Amino acid sequence: MSLNVEHHETRVLPSEKPLRLLDNAGHALHGRETGGFELPPVETLLELYRRMVIARRFDVQVTALTKQGRLATYPSAYGQEACEIGVISAITADDWFFPTYRDSIALLTRGLAPAEILQSFRGDWHNGWDQHAHRTASMATPLATQALHAVGLAHAARLRRDPIVTLTYLGDGATSEGDAHEAFNFAAVWQTPTVFLVQNNQFAISTPLARQTHATTLADKAVGYGMPGYHVDGNDIAAMYAVASAAVERARSGGGPTLIEGLTYRIESHTNSDDPTRYRQQRDVEHWKRRDPIERLEKYLVSEGALTDVVRAEIGEAAEELAARTRDAMSEEPQLDPLELFDHVYATPRAALAEQRAALEAELAAHAAHVAHAGAAGVPAR
Repeated sequence: MSLNVEHHETRVLPSEKPLRLLDNAGHALHGRETGGFELPPVETLLELYRRMVIARRFDVQVTALTKQGRLATYPSAYGQEACEIGVISAITADDWFFPTYRDSIALLTRGLAPAEILQSFRGDWHNGWDQHAHRTASMATPLATQALHAVGLAHAARLRRDPIVTLTYLGDGATSEGDAHEAFNFAAVWQTPTVFLVQNNQFAISTPLARQTHATTLADKAVGYGMPGYHVDGNDIAAMYAVASAAVERARSGGGPTLIEGLTYRIESHTNSDDPTRYRQQRDVEHWKRRDPIERLEKYLVSEGALTDVVRAEIGEAAEELAARTRDAMSEEPQLDPLELFDHVYATPRAALAEQRAALEAELAAHAAHVAHAGAAGVPAR
């Protein structure tokens, strides 16, 4: 049986000017600039604002903990909240999410606990949560590999008539990877229910976008694969949520994949080990700080009378409570078992792996006995 799907549609061509629903001053826009999308209800935008404020407080807190040495590394998404929160908020709890290493605040919004999110950054474990329970894959460090997983799961779900959507995030640098090409092409050919979000923060570590592609926009790439592409103001959460919601609905109804490019900027360094002053100008950072996604939405909500001092205080308290829980979680000493290295490697245990596990177990037991003996004798253990 052939799975080819005859599909006739009007292709959405991206424009150089990003689609947006709110301008930098928080004013609602109308006409061509909106791309035909409508501003979400005020109640929805207020909830998105709450999520962004809490997510930023989490991000700032984790960055501080990393500088204190409590985490080995942390890739901040400061300034990218509209992309991170706006798109993840468009899927349901039954849908699947395939994140990258920079998407901690999307995971937070998805309902994962701080301790679960940060286990890998502290070096405790590869992944800190039950992927099936949360319908969320582990954070991918290799570029674009998770896009193939998202497409594969979506294709399998479609064959099983399971009405779920898969969502995956990529950075601008990941679009140059072969895995991204394969994922885009497979998704379009087989019309998988997948939404791709490319967060174009304009640098792949230190490589600027101009050395990544000669395309006018990254959304242009969608045309070559035969799927809709949207070039969106990634600091306008109203636009990001509206476009993502439409893409999710399209995917769920059998319309196939969509590529969304969110034009944004990474305010912090790539990670705590990066020195961004070596490859970008501070004036550019200041320019993008004036386009802050939280401040933009805040101005609109205040003008609509939805964001009062009482509501603002409640959101602030919730953010501080989360920051405190995050500090407490990272202050607890983890209970680690080196023998867990051998768990979940093969479905059926292999003899060679069992031998290695036994060898390590014996070595750990011998070391523990040596420490105990040295302690009883009053001699420092080595």
